[in-house]
Amino acid sequence: MTRRTVLQVIPELDTGGAERTTVDIAAALVARGDRALVASQGGRLVAELEAIGGEHVTLPLATKSPLGLGRNAAALTRLIAAEGVDLVHARSRAPAWSALWAARRSGVPFVTTYHGIYKQTNRAKALYNSVMARGDAVIANSRYTAELIAARHPVAAGRIAVVYRGSDLDALDPANVSGERRAALRAAWSLPEGVPVILNVARLTGWKGQRVLIDALARLARETDRPFVAVLAGDAQGRDDYLAALRTQIDQAGLSDRVRLPGHCADVPAALALADVAVVASTEPEAFGRAAVEAQAAGVPVIATDLGAARETVRTPPDVEENARTGWRVPAKDAPALSAAIAAALSLTPDARARLTKSARAHVHASFSLAAMCEATLAVYDRQRRTRRAPPQPSKSG
Repeated sequence: MTRRTVLQVIPELDTGGAERTTVDIAAALVARGDRALVASQGGRLVAELEAIGGEHVTLPLATKSPLGLGRNAAALTRLIAAEGVDLVHARSRAPAWSALWAARRSGVPFVTTYHGIYKQTNRAKALYNSVMARGDAVIANSRYTAELIAARHPVAAGRIAVVYRGSDLDALDPANVSGERRAALRAAWSLPEGVPVILNVARLTGWKGQRVLIDALARLARETDRPFVAVLAGDAQGRDDYLAALRTQIDQAGLSDRVRLPGHCADVPAALALADVAVVASTEPEAFGRAAVEAQAAGVPVIATDLGAARETVRTPPDVEENARTGWRVPAKDAPALSAAIAAALSLTPDARARLTKSARAHVHASFSLAAMCEATLAVYDRQRRTRRAPPQPSKSG
């Protein structure tokens, strides 16, 4: 197969599922002999990208100003020509507009990935979101997302491909996490030995549900004498007021000695290796929900809110038989239900926990591996050809 140059475009190459997937696909491209370019404003993952053989181009792609979008389109057009780019893959709306214009001017295929459930409250917002449905191929990271795209953007019919976000399942296996890594993180987080750990890995923002989780933990502390320590690991990304509000809520609930807010977690496998329960408390739909998949891969009982793609990532009755359960799903914003589920997970007997985690691991290995995601994404690329295309016309709904 002819060596190809693929350009991925994203606002920043920092923490997050879209950013992680960008690096994973770059690695897959390099592994098969292709060239992987990533354009972004930069971030903590640039070093990893370059270490695996990818190339980074710094551009101000987080801008949403019309003037900035136009400048970025011109810069990307020049980049496509200078580097012989064969395909452009956009992973976020603002840079996707610039990438769309540059790809059409250059006559190269344009691919998008619909990573999130973008809010769509008016016609202007619908038009802005529609860029993610204008690709020659439109990748949806779950069936839930694919159905949302089809409903919002009928023009995308026939061009939508479901590619589940993949994780490095071997890296998440606790057998592959050294004692030194566990000990270092336990010390950094001041986790006492022998006390169950409840883990929430998510950036600190309102819709990730940290406030609901704190309410659930307060209820658990009031209603049981069960010992626990909870770690809410995530970057506030400048949301200092939200971080301060969480700290106040923790203090007022009398949980100061039980809840940790350590910031960004750089070693998620080690964090999961220390956890007894993992919680995904999102109050809005997750387009995919990587945290729930990673917990199951690590053999940690998981509780997720029953929104978005959770029904695809976490299997529970009545969707499956009890012996096929892989975790719990609870209503969003329901602290009592979340508290009860945490108590149930912490109360599992060793045999029951082993059965649950065995089902969970089998589920994620069958559907959510990194290899499967990379293979499916590269297959989408390979179906595209370097031919000039007219941009798809948006539907009346945007």
